[in-house]
Amino acid sequence: MDPRYPIGKYEPQPFSENLKDEWLADIKFLPQALENAIHNLDEHQLQTPYREGGWTVHQLVHHIADSHMNAYIRFKLGYTENNPTIRPYDEKSWANTADVQNLPVNISITLLFALHQRWYEFLNSFTESDWKKTVFHPEYQKEFTLWQFMGLYAWHGKHHVAHINSLKVKMNWAV
Repeated sequence: MDPRYPIGKYEPQPFSENLKDEWLADIKFLPQALENAIHNLDEHQLQTPYREGGWTVHQLVHHIADSHMNAYIRFKLGYTENNPTIRPYDEKSWANTADVQNLPVNISITLLFALHQRWYEFLNSFTESDWKKTVFHPEYQKEFTLWQFMGLYAWHGKHHVAHINSLKVKMNWAV
């Protein structure tokens, strides 16, 4: 198994009601899954990289909050505007900012509970045609449907929770 992709790489999928329900549940329940993954980790464990050359668990939790805040805004833009250009950001630089370095992970966990409640409610209202709305990502010079983004972010949360859980198994920490 490639430690960078413990659940595999994201593969776009065609729209289906079953997949929509699964991905909506992934969005809705990610904060709890993440909180469960870091439950009882001490400061030393939180400061352990999830893989060689990777971020610490602490950075990873804050990264998920940063990423999903951006995602929420991207969905709002894509829903309310006609193929807007979304703003990329340097996630590696964001992982080293003072808030990430200095604040405990529970701040981002709390943020994620509130954010994902709003995000789930918003996405749950989408019609099949809403999922076809698009955003333009200048970093990739590519148009993405909101459906493609939904799958990507549903995967993203599970991907990083799996990083933490894989580290716990590797280090023989209580799982």
